[in-house]
Formats: sequence, C-alpha cells, structure tokens
Amino acid sequence: MIKTRLDSCPMSDNPSPELPSDSAPQSDVVDFGFKTVARDDKKPLVRAVFDSVASRYDIMNDLMSVGVHRLWKQAFTTKLQPSPRHKLLDLAGGTGDISFGWLKKGGGPAIISDINASMLGVGRERAIERGLVGQLEFVVADAENLPLPDRCVDRVSISFGLRNCTDKQAVLNEAFRVLRPGGRFLCLEFSRMQIETLRPLYDMWSFKVLPKLGQRVAGDADSYQYLAESIRMFPDQETLAGMFALSGFERVEVTNLSGGIAAIHGGWRL
Repeated sequence: MIKTRLDSCPMSDNPSPELPSDSAPQSDVVDFGFKTVARDDKKPLVRAVFDSVASRYDIMNDLMSVGVHRLWKQAFTTKLQPSPRHKLLDLAGGTGDISFGWLKKGGGPAIISDINASMLGVGRERAIERGLVGQLEFVVADAENLPLPDRCVDRVSISFGLRNCTDKQAVLNEAFRVLRPGGRFLCLEFSRMQIETLRPLYDMWSFKVLPKLGQRVAGDADSYQYLAESIRMFPDQETLAGMFALSGFERVEVTNLSGGIAAIHGGWRL
C-alpha cells in the first residue's frame, strides 16, 4: 500500500526548533531549469516531468551519467553505513534504488518517500519483484513538509532529488527534524564540475546531446532539457555544505565523484 502519512514512529516529547527556509520573506518566483516560474507552479511542473519519465527513470539516469550513476549509488549506499539496528528514510526515493541497496547491505526497515505517486508506483512494483515489500513502507509526501514525527529515523537519504525541490533549505530542515540524535543525512546530487578543461565537453553533452537522446529513447526532449538545466541551477558544493550547517548539521563532509559531476554531502545530527 502507498500511504500519504505514516504512524509507525512514536511522537517526540521534545519537538525540534524552527529552522530557516531558503529566504525570509520568500520570493514569489523560483527557477524551473533556466526559466523563472511562480513559486506555487514549480511542484506541478516537476511532477509533470517525472510523470513523463517514471517508466524510463533508469534509462534517464543512464543517459545523464553514461551509466556511472550506478557506481555513485553504490558508494552512496555504503556511506549510509547500513545496519539492522537503523531505520532509513529515503526522500525522493522514487523507484527504490537506494532503499534496495540499503536492504541488500544489511540495513533495517526503510521508508520510501516521494512527492510523485507515479515514481512510487514503479518502486513498489520493483520491490514486489524482489520480495522486499515487507521491509519497506511507501508514502507520498513532500520532502519540504514530511508527515513524520520528530526524531524517528536513524538515516535520511536523498538521491538526485534535492535539485527538484522548491525550498531546498526546508528539505534539509525536515531531514534534521526527523533524525534521531546521532543520525546522519546524506545527499547524492549532480554538482559543479571541478575540472575546468572538461566543462565544455560536459556542457555539450548536457545541452546538445542529452535532449536529443531523450527524444529518441523516451519521446521527451523537454524533460531532459529541464533536468540538464536544473543541474546548472543547483548550489555548488561549498554553498550546499553551508546550507547543511545552517540546518544544524555538524561534521559536514563533501565527497566529489567523477571530478565533481556529482557529489555526496553528509552531515550528522549530534
């Protein structure tokens, strides 16, 4: 069953303090790739993108990373330090890759959360095929406002999902809120290329080749164009690390992957 709320975690007697959002007051407009749209319009637009690509999500990631995303996700899952004593909340968990890897490496029960029901439906079908449904919960939820009590999970992950969120600081705040003390939040995301000489080639791949491949393989060039643009609009490694600290995370670390094409950011709630 895919739920819209979860009751499996006990409520905390000591709620977390209010934490900052992206801006105060918030702007009425936000980025949607290179375009500017009304803040309230971004989530429906992003949902439409992932409704379009849900059935071909693995192909999308293979195209965007030339297949290397599979190695990045393996490294990411290892950094989560799966343990049967720990519970994982996988934000924007979609088709389940991170949660499946968590369970394979010996992790405890996992909650797969995504704002997009189409993506969760694909993930649930894949979980059924693997015989993993009994160890997973699925919930349609906005990562900026989770239907979970304070301090109820030991790990929070988000993989290639943060850049699609409207208020990224709110997502970090929520991750901090639902973590137990001693818990860790990890984010895997496309980031800022660190090798200057390769940037022209990377840009050509992103803006010239990728949309054409998206049209040929998935019949959808516009979604792939947006996804390439969203990477360029995402905060760089240093900026995102600062946002982690602003939400209260300590011992914040950044690990660049493939020259910074992607990066893993991690922080602890101590």
